[in-house]
Amino acid sequence: MLVSGISCAAEKPPAGFSPLFNNQNLAGWWGADTEDPRKYQPLSPEQFKEKHDASLKDINEHWRVENDELMNDGKGLYLTSDKFYGDFELLVDYRTVPLADSGIYLRGCPQVQIWDPTSGKSNPRHEGSGGLFNNQKNPGGPLKLADYYPGEWNHFDILMVRDKVTVYLNNELVVRDETLENYWERDKPIYATGPIELQAHREPVWFRNIYIRELPRQ
Repeated sequence: MLVSGISCAAEKPPAGFSPLFNNQNLAGWWGADTEDPRKYQPLSPEQFKEKHDASLKDINEHWRVENDELMNDGKGLYLTSDKFYGDFELLVDYRTVPLADSGIYLRGCPQVQIWDPTSGKSNPRHEGSGGLFNNQKNPGGPLKLADYYPGEWNHFDILMVRDKVTVYLNNELVVRDETLENYWERDKPIYATGPIELQAHREPVWFRNIYIRELPRQ
């Protein structure tokens, strides 16, 4: 059951959730791009550490912590969790600027979309945030436009169980139990585990109150 009514100004994890961001620095994160997680999941610990550590220069150039918030300047690698997750519920607050285009990768797969809600006329694919943007066969668009305006904080509550995703944006249901397609192998289900990635693309974006609740595989 999804958490409901969580304040966008929450100062501590709700019961059963753990923080993914410590409000102080980038500990627990590294940098990846839109890249197939199969390429780095099988690496030896030594090989993965080399890849992981090589990305830190980039994320420290483009990501920073301000006022208990994560901020990206719209450039560089995506902030990627050290830990891989299977089934989970994820809470995230975000805010954007005009023409923003960002998202949240689940198990290393793109993506729950983040848009500037006022940019629909300039972007024909704009349907509001929260949709599964890279779906081709299963419905990907949000059920409604639930975004707040640029500069205001928005709140995601994302549930991922097996290959199904449900998304609430600002306490409005925008995706109901839809299959998140495997971006890397379209004819196969999404992989059982993978990282959470915070994407920033072209324009600045801010994140805060990032909490996760791991769920037993059903």
